[in-house]
Order: sequence, then structure tokens, then C-alpha cells
Amino acid sequence: MRDRIPTLSPPTPSRRHVLRGGVALGAAGAAALAVGGCGSTLAQGFTGGAPSPSRLNFWNPFTGGDGERMLAMQDVYRAAHRSTELKSATFLWGNPYYTKLTLATLGDRPPQVAVIHLSKLPTLAEAGLLTELRAEDLARHGLTEDKFDARPWRKSRFDGAPHAVPLDTHPFVLFFRTDIAKKAGLLDGQGQLADVDGPDAFIDALRAAKEVTGAWGGSVASVKEASMQFRLFWSLYRQLGGGDLVAEQGKRVVIDTAAAAEALSYIRRLSQEKVIPANTDGKGAITLLTTGKAGFLMDGVWQVLAVQSAKVTFDMRPLPRIFKDAPYACAADSHALVLPKAPTASAQRLDLSLGFVASMLHSSKLWSQGGHVPAWLPTQRSRAYKELVPQSHYATAADGAVYDPAAWYGGAGSTLQNVVGDAVTSVFTGDTSPTAGAARMRRELRDLASRPAPV
Repeated sequence: MRDRIPTLSPPTPSRRHVLRGGVALGAAGAAALAVGGCGSTLAQGFTGGAPSPSRLNFWNPFTGGDGERMLAMQDVYRAAHRSTELKSATFLWGNPYYTKLTLATLGDRPPQVAVIHLSKLPTLAEAGLLTELRAEDLARHGLTEDKFDARPWRKSRFDGAPHAVPLDTHPFVLFFRTDIAKKAGLLDGQGQLADVDGPDAFIDALRAAKEVTGAWGGSVASVKEASMQFRLFWSLYRQLGGGDLVAEQGKRVVIDTAAAAEALSYIRRLSQEKVIPANTDGKGAITLLTTGKAGFLMDGVWQVLAVQSAKVTFDMRPLPRIFKDAPYACAADSHALVLPKAPTASAQRLDLSLGFVASMLHSSKLWSQGGHVPAWLPTQRSRAYKELVPQSHYATAADGAVYDPAAWYGGAGSTLQNVVGDAVTSVFTGDTSPTAGAARMRRELRDLASRPAPV
């Protein structure tokens, strides 16, 4: 046998280095898709132009009412920091936003500060895309643990260290028409919604509301809204004591199919007993409430502005405790401010960035008007917030917040939400049995778990 002569070859590049190589092209496309008018910020971020040491680049995915409030919060900062050149860029919400943020960070051209959902933090932090925040640096700007709501603060940590500063909690809650509830005999002596906790009590309340509306008792987005169906399922599944759906950053499927089938059975009961329609999209679900064709709506707190704009009498409260054998739970997420990892300390601008973060927290009252429960306790415990109605009426829902399972394919607007949500919809509409729906979730989650993470 002929002896083999060893040859030297370059090492196989890591996925991260491959992505760095393609970042210029991807980032250029990201710039073209930017929503806000922020050309100079994007040009510096994507082409590598030398930034001014007083410039602070800020990225976020907020449009509509949230976008207006975010701009107002930035104006507060600008008024107090006239020597800082704050440049803000708004991108399309969802996976496109996170792709752009990832590409810019891998390409060593991230913004100094960005908004993320805390459900995305484990994946971003594991990929090395976020700056670890030291307690002494945070404390220098007044950002200490005692000033934050406990759940989002804990969720902001990765490997025991903070990697984000939480801005809010936005849970899945219950809206209700107070005029319909009154006619249905569902209000107590103080004009508050009577106890609707428990599987039968909630359906009885929906049935009573239906007798008043002549149409439906309640509504929830059930078609073309996989994320909302996921939130409904995730809330009930966790109220049953079901644990995570996946573990080890999404590599292993651990769904409790018995608990999943029980949660799906109750969801199917809602449509089967004809108290909630099974063919309504997001806008339709809200319209049923605002036009008086439904007395209740299960949705995210961010819809408070849409309901308020209809000029109807309504209130809100935490999602009912349908199952009482486990601690209260409701699906939720949090927005947070992060410092994407920069190539140098001068590019990171740590104190300038944390000063901006602190300013945004101090403007939490503005942010809470859009429905989000402030994570900043000085605002959450203030008289001004407690007088904010109906926003303050569901603040306790944050105590039962359960975040999406940690996985590279999970989090806000994710494939995991779509896969699980589509399975829920098939049960809600009667196309699939609860047992088959739970089995479908496990099967499709296993398929996702078998795929390699892109970063």
C-alpha cells in the first residue's frame, strides 16, 4: 500500500464565519427593506462609514400605535440629551427583523441599542450576538434588580448573567363588554366581572353573554392567526401543569401529550358548544366584540388601542384560571432593550447606550398606554399607572406570565408558534381530534428539533 503524504488544508470555517462572509449582501437587502426614514443610520451600519462618537443607533420593530409611543419616548430622550445624535430605524416586525439584526451583528455593524422579545433572548445570547451586561454598569445608570418586575428580569438573564433590560410584559388576556356583561348578570355589586374561573364557569359566562348578543358569547382569532391559537393553547397547557414543549434549546421534544390533549379538548369544547366561532381571523374577532356580537374577546393586551378606538364600554382582566390544579399561567412575552455585541468598546458606547436605555424605562408610562404592563416597578407601582384604565386592571397577569419554549425556531412570530398554532386550529375547527392534535404537535416538533440551528 502506498504511503499517504499528509497535506495541509485550511480549517473548515464555522457557520458563524460563513455568515460573516455573506453579511454584506444580506445587510444591503435589509437596508432596502427598512421602514423608517433613517438613511444615514443604515448607511453607517451597513457600509461601515465612520460613526460620530456622539451618535447612537437604535433599532426597533414598532409601527402603528406602539411606533407612535416609541417615537414619543425617543423625543423625551432627545430633549434631555441634545449633544447625542440619536438615529432610529424601524423594521418590519417578526423574523425579518431578527434576521437583519443578526446579519448586522455578525457583520460587525450592529446598532448600539435594539429591541427584542425576551422569548428570542436565549437563541440570540447563545449565538454570541448580545453584550453581557454587568451589574455594576447597570447600577451606574440606576438599573438595579429591585426596580424590575421579577419574571421579565429573570427572563433577561442567560447563563446567570443579564443580557437585556426588560421594558414590559404583554400577556394574553380577557376583554369584555361591560354593558353586555351587566345585561347578562355577570357583574358584581361593585360593577366588576364576577368569578369566571373554572372550565364550566367560563363557558357559562360565555353562554350568558350569547343570550344577550344573540350571536356569540366570545371571540378569539381562530383562522389565519396561528400565533393567537398558540397563545390560547400555551396558556391552558401550562395551567394544567404541562411543562416545556422542548428542551436543550429546542434539540429535544418533551411535550406532555396528555396535558396537551386535555387543553385541546377544552379548546374544542369552546367551538363545539357554539359559544365562540371557529372561523374568525384577528380583525374579525375584535369586530365581534366592538359591534356587540360577542361579549368577550381573548387576545393580547396590545389590542387595547383597537378596542378603545371603537368607542365602546369595555374592561379587561387577566385570562381566567380555567384549570386550578397548577399555578396560574397565561401566555406572555416581553419587549426588552439589548446592546448587540459590537466589535470594539468605542463602537459599543456602553454608557451612552445604557443612558438611553434608562431614559426609555423612565418613559414607561407612555409605553404602558399602548397596553403593555411596565416592567419598570417605579411606573407599575405609581398612582398614574394605577389610574390608567383598563390597562392597570390586568397588571397581575404578568405574575403568571409563561414565555415561549427556548429554541432557535421559537419565540415571537416563530415557526414553533406556527406549527403548534396550526395544530390547535385544526382541533378548534373540528378537523382533528384533541388526541390526534397533540400527536401532531409532537411529530412536527420532533421534525423541527432534528434540524440544525442556522447560527
